[in-house]
Amino acid sequence: MILAGDVGGTSTRLAFFTVDKARLNLEVEKDYASRGHKSLDEIVIEFVSHHRLGIELACFGIAGPVQHGRVETPNLPWVVDEETLARELRIQSAWLINDLVANTHGIMTLEDKDFTVLNAGASNATGNVAVISAGTGLGEAGAYWDGQRHHPFACEGGHTDFAPRNELEIELARYLLMKFGHGSWERVVSGPGLLNIFDFLRNTGHGEAPEWLIAEMEEKDPSAVISQAALQGRSEICVRALDLFISCFGAEAGNLALKFLATGGVYIGGGIAPKIIQKLKEPAFKEAFTQKGRFKHLLEAIPVRVILNDKTALFGAARHAGLQASLF
Repeated sequence: MILAGDVGGTSTRLAFFTVDKARLNLEVEKDYASRGHKSLDEIVIEFVSHHRLGIELACFGIAGPVQHGRVETPNLPWVVDEETLARELRIQSAWLINDLVANTHGIMTLEDKDFTVLNAGASNATGNVAVISAGTGLGEAGAYWDGQRHHPFACEGGHTDFAPRNELEIELARYLLMKFGHGSWERVVSGPGLLNIFDFLRNTGHGEAPEWLIAEMEEKDPSAVISQAALQGRSEICVRALDLFISCFGAEAGNLALKFLATGGVYIGGGIAPKIIQKLKEPAFKEAFTQKGRFKHLLEAIPVRVILNDKTALFGAARHAGLQASLF
């Protein structure tokens, strides 16, 4: 039995998997509000105590840089340690991997129905792949191709410097620098990033927010309100904010594709993309993705797909554990 987890700043999902003929079978799962608990250990103990299944392997994909089996989560006040988890679970080893590495592993378990295509790319596309996921933060990872299989690896590219491409984005970069002291891609391409864009447009005279919108934003998740108002065409400033968000999303996805030479494909993960899928299919995302000067044709040949299966990282964590135990 494999215990797997997908640990994010908003929610933590745990599940038990069995392996049958090199195929992962999800047996039971449960979601927890991450901020409602003091630690991952607390959530794991609660989940395991409710099911009392024999655990042989455990792996958790977690948002943050994992170093020497330990991570201080950037979007939660947690410190998570492999040895502590293994001791709590009374097993020999537990693995911590970056959540985007878990996503990348998980892609290998999916089927065609689990994706929406944004760019078909070349029919014979092979090589490295890149994964970029916008949610509570902006996660990025890759997998290098050795000629037979992909090997996922982590990075923290979401925290690299935001690179403006036009006068409006130069203003946005200045705004982020004044507000945070550093303007990263995560400050733009994420749930909180959409709110940053909205605030920038509103506070610098590029749009006005009606009273009904401000009232809704005070009652509900403001980023979700902005997104819904934009998709429904109810607010001009929200439409402009989401359009800028999508263009920046495409630009950074293209940057990642170049950095990893991801000729095997770019995968768009996270909780935001499936909710705005129709906007992502419009020309703005693809145009920003491919507008890289002399390398436009290379990017046009790279397949781009949105991951629709929200259990991808969970399956990926289980896959990693299985690979460590040579079950696949």
